[in-house]
Amino acid sequence: MRIVIKIGTSTLAYPNGRLNIRHTEELVKTFSDLQNAGHELMIVSSGAIGMGAGKMQIDRPQDMPTKQAAASVGQCELMYTYDRLFTAYNHTVGQILVTREDFNDARRLMNLENTLYRLLQLRVIPIINENDSVATEEIAVGDNDTMGALVAKYMRADLLVLLSDIDGLYTADPHTHPEAELIPEVREITPALEALAGGAGSRLGTGGMATKLMAARLATGAGVDMVIANGADPMALYSIVAGHGPGTRFIGRRK
Repeated sequence: MRIVIKIGTSTLAYPNGRLNIRHTEELVKTFSDLQNAGHELMIVSSGAIGMGAGKMQIDRPQDMPTKQAAASVGQCELMYTYDRLFTAYNHTVGQILVTREDFNDARRLMNLENTLYRLLQLRVIPIINENDSVATEEIAVGDNDTMGALVAKYMRADLLVLLSDIDGLYTADPHTHPEAELIPEVREITPALEALAGGAGSRLGTGGMATKLMAARLATGAGVDMVIANGADPMALYSIVAGHGPGTRFIGRRK
């Protein structure tokens, strides 16, 4: 299977933005094992701005120049960590930084696809993130849920997995409605379903349930199954890849 896995900031980092080293090591171990099993992995990783802010010991930046500066610092630490951890399991990673223009311009999109396909052929695991150090509102993808869906669509993936700090889509907000139930499978994204989505996600992240439903619409429209799952348990990925894991699975529309 060709699998795109998006990792949210809240899955990688502590609330202060610092890397959760033990948990990241567990994630990489699971990713490496899935790669060993013959799957093709592409990782869309959040965390650069949060990690940069944590390393510089500043609050989550609100203005664009400080966000870009934090991303510049954090991306170095993020890739250094991935390279070191994946190397321990004999896997090579490659960094891909993109903006909205890379998906909107046909020539740039072709170049991006060619690079990603070649990396997969070479058994290299691409680590993809928005180029936050230069991206502005005009050229930003906006969030890595959408980024993951775009990569899954254009790379003709079999599965997109969004890992964050939520278990999936519920019938109501579980924080305010304890009786809310997890929706295990979605075959059609209806207006009623979209009404269940709230606003932004965690303090460090940018994506809430609304962005995840937008990603689901994009991915499933391209025939890609998508799963929203809690990244707290990396081992759950084995069940998700097997087709019966936890979370909410959105069924891709087959043509």
